[in-house]
Amino acid sequence: MNDYIFTKCQEINEYLISGNDVDARNELIKLLDYHSKNEIEYSSIVNHLIREIGLYPYIDNDTANWDDKFVSEVFKVDIGGGEEKTLHRDQSFLLKELLQGKDIAVSAPTSFGKSFVIDAFISLRKPKNVVIIVPTIALTDETRRRLYRKFAKDYKIITTQDVELGEQNILIFPQERAIGYINKIHSIDILIIDEFYKAGIAFDTERAPALLKAILELGKKAKQKYFLGPNISEINANPITRDMEFIPLDFNTVFSEIHNIYTDSGTNRPDEKFKADRLIEILKQKDAKSLIYAGTFNNIDYITNVLNENLIDKNDIILNSFSDWLRLNYSEHYILADLVKKGVGIHNGRLHRSLSQIQIKLFGEENKLDNIVSTSSIIEGVNTSAENVIIWANKNGRSNLNDFTYKNIVGRGGRMFQHFIGQIYLLESPPAQSSTQLSLDFTDDLVCSLDCERFREELTREQEIKIIAFNDEMNALLGDGVYNQILNDHAFQTFSPNRLKEVAIDMKTYPNKWSGLSYLNSIDPEDWEYSLLSVFSIIRNVGAGYYDMAEFIKSISKNWHNTIPQMLPYLQGCGVTVEKFFELERNVTFKVATMLQDVNILYNHIFPENVDISPFIAKASHAFLPRLVYELEEYGLPRMVSKKIHDSGIINLEDNELPIHNVIAHFSQIGCEQIKNRINNLHPFEHYILDYFFEGIQSV
Repeated sequence: MNDYIFTKCQEINEYLISGNDVDARNELIKLLDYHSKNEIEYSSIVNHLIREIGLYPYIDNDTANWDDKFVSEVFKVDIGGGEEKTLHRDQSFLLKELLQGKDIAVSAPTSFGKSFVIDAFISLRKPKNVVIIVPTIALTDETRRRLYRKFAKDYKIITTQDVELGEQNILIFPQERAIGYINKIHSIDILIIDEFYKAGIAFDTERAPALLKAILELGKKAKQKYFLGPNISEINANPITRDMEFIPLDFNTVFSEIHNIYTDSGTNRPDEKFKADRLIEILKQKDAKSLIYAGTFNNIDYITNVLNENLIDKNDIILNSFSDWLRLNYSEHYILADLVKKGVGIHNGRLHRSLSQIQIKLFGEENKLDNIVSTSSIIEGVNTSAENVIIWANKNGRSNLNDFTYKNIVGRGGRMFQHFIGQIYLLESPPAQSSTQLSLDFTDDLVCSLDCERFREELTREQEIKIIAFNDEMNALLGDGVYNQILNDHAFQTFSPNRLKEVAIDMKTYPNKWSGLSYLNSIDPEDWEYSLLSVFSIIRNVGAGYYDMAEFIKSISKNWHNTIPQMLPYLQGCGVTVEKFFELERNVTFKVATMLQDVNILYNHIFPENVDISPFIAKASHAFLPRLVYELEEYGLPRMVSKKIHDSGIINLEDNELPIHNVIAHFSQIGCEQIKNRINNLHPFEHYILDYFFEGIQSV
C-alpha cells in the first residue's frame, strides 16, 4: 500500500470515528477513483472501509477478507430475470421497509439507485398489480424496457391507453394516461410515484393538479404506496402523504467535483464567446461523455452551432449512417444530421420519441455519441449520466435555475462502476443553496375536479362548500348531475374546471360561434379551417398562432402517406422548420387533441343535436398516423420504419382494432432478422434501429 492510500485510509477512518459519514463516504469514493485510474487492487483495509461506510456493491471479492465477502453476499438480492445485485446499505434499508408493507415517501440522490429497489420488490413480493406513474413518455419507455426484460414472462407490461388488463399487470404511465385506468383497475398492490415532487405546484404549475388527482384516485385503490424523488428536505402537512413515512436519505454513490469556470471571466454571467471557448476546451481536454445543460431552446441552437463549427467528424460508420438517415427522413438541412457525425446529440421534450431514444442509446455506447446538448428534459425524461456535466446557463426556460433543479442536474455527473467522480463545469454561477420544502397544495382547480362524497376525508369544510357551489353552477349549464357523472367517468382531459365553465358559458351564450364544429368530420382537410380557427379563438393557448396551427393540422393530415421532407415545403409560409415541426406536432397530439375532447363532451351536453368529433380527435391525438404506428414510436420504432414494415405486408399496421400487445407479440414471433430479410429497401441505419427496437420487446 503506497503512502497516499494509507494516509487517505487514516483520514476516512477518522471521519467515521467522529460520526462524519458524509465526508467519509466522499473521501472513500475519491480514493476508489484513484485506485481505478491507477489500476490498483483494493487492499483488505480499503474493502473494510467500503463495508463500514455501507457501499457494499464496491467490495472487491477477489481481495476482500471473508467477513467483507460475507457482507457482500448477504446484501445480494434478485432484482428480476434471475439477475442478482448487491445493494448498498440504504437501498437495503429501503427495500426492507417496503417488504414490511409500509407506505413510504423517500428523498434520495440521483445516484442512489432507486430503480433497483423497485425491481427487487417486484421480484421478491410478486405483487399482482403494480402501477408506476412517471413524469414523461420518455421515462415511460425507459422503465418499460427495464421491466419488460425482467418481468414480461409473468406480467403484462402496459404503457399505452385502452389496453385490456391481464392476470398480473405492471402499468407504467404519465399521470394523464393513468387517469384513464382509474375505473378499469379495482385493486393495486403497490402504487409507485416516480419524481413525486412534480405534484407540487411550485415544480410543475400546469400538470401538478392532474398528478395530484391521479394520486388521490389511484391511492384509494392501493394497498401500499411508494413515492420517490430527489433533494427534498421536508414535506408540508397534506392529505396526500398524511399516513406515509417520509424518509430523507443522503446516500450518494458517486462524488461531484465542481469546477467554477465562470470565475475566470470576473463575472457571474460571462458572455457567450467566453462560454463557447471554455466549452470547446473542456470537450477537447479529454475523451469523456458529456451532458451539456443548455437551459433554453435558444441556447441549444447557439451551442449546437458552436459545436458544429469547432468539432471534427468522427468518421464512425454508424454515426455517418445515422446522419444520412436523418437527412433522408427529416430534412437535408437538419442540424442534427451534421452534429451526430461529430458525436453530438440533442435532447429536448419536442423531438419524436423514437429519435430521442435512439440518441440516448448511442450516447450509452462507446465511441458513438460523446455529447448530448439538452434542456431540463435530460433530468425529467431519462435516467442517464455522464462523467462530465457542463452547465451553460443558470436558466430553466424563462426562469433562473433553483437549487433543487441545479442539484438534480449535477446528480447526472458520475455513475456507479463507471465514473466514481462526476466532473461538473459551471459556465455561470449556480443558484444560492437552499433546502426544499415540498407543498402538495389543493388548488381550486383540483378541488373543483373532485367528487365531494368520495374525498370527504381529504377535504376541508371550506373546500367542500367550494365544490358544492361549483357543481351547482355546472349543473345549471349542463343539467342536474351531469358534471359529477363526467367527473366520475374521468372523461375531461385538459381544461381546468374554471376553463370548462368559461367554455360552457360561451356555448350557451353564443351558440352560433359553435355551429361549424361538425365540419371537423369532413374527409377534406380544407373544410376544417373555419371550425379550427373558431375553436382556437375560444379555447386559446394551442401552442402556436391559430392560423399557423390550422395550416399545420391540414398538412399533417397526410402524415402517413407523405414524408416530413415532402410536407415541409408547404409549411414554409408558416415558418415551419423541422424543429418547429416537432413542436407543433407535439402540441397537436397533446394540447389540441385533449382540448377538443373536452369541447366535444361539453358540446354534446349543451346542444340538442349530436355532433361527435371523436374520429377527428383520435386522428389528431395520433398525429394523423395509424394508432399502432404512433404507439410503436414510443417503443423506439420510427414511423418511417413502420411504413416499410406495413408496405412489405409483414403486419397490417393500419388495423385500428388490433391491440398493441398483439402486435408486439407478432413482432417477437417473427424475429428481428426475418423482418430485415423481408424488407427490400431498408436503410443501413434501420438495421441498427430494428436491433434496438427488438431489445426493448424481449424478456430474459
